Amino acid sequence: MYYCCALTDKGKRPHNEDAFLIHKTVLTEGVTEQQLSKPFLLAVADGVAGEHSGEIASLSCLQMLKEISFSSRTNMKQKLSMIHETLVKNGTKQETTRNMQTTLCAVGIDEHDMLHSMNVGDSRLYRFRNGHLEQLSRDQSFVQLLFEQGIITLEQKQTHVNRNIILPVLGNMHEVPEFDVREHHEKMQEGDILLLCSDGLSDYVSNLEIEQILSMSVDLVRRLQLLTELAMLNHCSDNITIIALIRLPGKK
Repeated sequence: MYYCCALTDKGKRPHNEDAFLIHKTVLTEGVTEQQLSKPFLLAVADGVAGEHSGEIASLSCLQMLKEISFSSRTNMKQKLSMIHETLVKNGTKQETTRNMQTTLCAVGIDEHDMLHSMNVGDSRLYRFRNGHLEQLSRDQSFVQLLFEQGIITLEQKQTHVNRNIILPVLGNMHEVPEFDVREHHEKMQEGDILLLCSDGLSDYVSNLEIEQILSMSVDLVRRLQLLTELAMLNHCSDNITIIALIRLPGKK
């Protein structure tokens, strides 16, 4: 068995372009907690600012994702390609939704308790283990490419003027995105926390700050609330969405 909690907050924006999925539940506001039995999917989707109807794109993406019967045999690249094609098709039906796009960062726990991840865009997956935070996803962004090519440093990457420019994501009418789907060939360890989030958190709260809050002796929902409050204190101007997953002790 697993325990999962999540929250999403529109922050200072007039509406929320984020959404999250916990198994078969998709929400665009509020806080929720669930105990989950394998297999299941979790996901955060962040509608692309500057494009039409980002909130429709993120919600539609997760509504399609929740219909997938996930297992170790599921071809997730094929499933994500189908979601992308549907978003593109729906985005051409009227001008108000033309080229609607969304990021997606998802986790799957299969019937053998093995970890899978899927990523398109710059929403993130972290693992918190033994007091240390590690990013498991790879940002699909312009500054990530510059960093990987050695053109900029890690410090420059975090403050670069173009850090919010992302590569093609789900729904992009002009280019097919890269579906980064991974089998991690491992199970969650007791004490691990998997954290999925939109860039409303990762752009405004440092790894060290996340580590400090996740190390606190308060319930997990409160820790997510504290992360959200800190992002706001750090002048976050975006929506904030966070999912946390733990494996319950003694359950096999």
